[in-house]
Amino acid sequence: MIPAAVSDVLPELVPFVRAVQERRPDDGTWCEAWTVRDVLAHQTGNAEELARVLRAFHAGEPVETRGFDREEPYRRMSDAQLWEAFAARCAELAEVAVAAESDLPPDTEVRWTGRTVTVPFFAEHLREELILHRWDLTGDDRTAREALAEPWMTSHSVRLVGRPLLARGVAGLDLGPRGRVEARLRAPGTDDVLVTADAGGASITLAPPEGPATIESDAAVRVLLLWGRRPADPGRWHSTAGPEELRRVRALLSGY
Repeated sequence: MIPAAVSDVLPELVPFVRAVQERRPDDGTWCEAWTVRDVLAHQTGNAEELARVLRAFHAGEPVETRGFDREEPYRRMSDAQLWEAFAARCAELAEVAVAAESDLPPDTEVRWTGRTVTVPFFAEHLREELILHRWDLTGDDRTAREALAEPWMTSHSVRLVGRPLLARGVAGLDLGPRGRVEARLRAPGTDDVLVTADAGGASITLAPPEGPATIESDAAVRVLLLWGRRPADPGRWHSTAGPEELRRVRALLSGY
């Protein structure tokens, strides 16, 4: 049972928990090389770190973000212990998010993974993780499609997570000193997501629709593409860019 004080802050928590409970811990997922149990350990580590960094900042003693090795203690737990830890870490994040958002201006800048974010980011980021990794468990069911299509999911992915999302893809591309990848991801009735990469680095931004799109899709699929995922039905995205350009764009959008 998720307390109302937690689900009010993290409304995507209940659907995620139900999806996990409907599967075996050793079931596979759409996230490469991860089982359901791996996803749960990852989410527990996310909740812990988001709460730890925000709590320390709120207390006037900022700390740096730790790496994903923070998940290892959770991977060693029994299934029952992991469930208990996950619930506790989510409750802690909800509590510190409410306190920080009450005491600090929403535009207060906080260091997170080498960049600056604002106070509302911390709860919102776990909400995004809950939506994305629920899709890893369920695929394209109605709940996943509706949640992924929410406008804030695109905005958060582009504005707050976008550059780290591209880092792995840029590292895997052999662009050379003059190579360049540029793509427009378009969903009806919204701004395009414009991604670029060259020898100087990568960028991602929202831009008014202009010219031909590299990939057109619904908004939910576009979020999946940004995170290196693909919908079960490939007919939900369309492109006339040609195979070579698509390969480069898909390599850039390889996610974490």
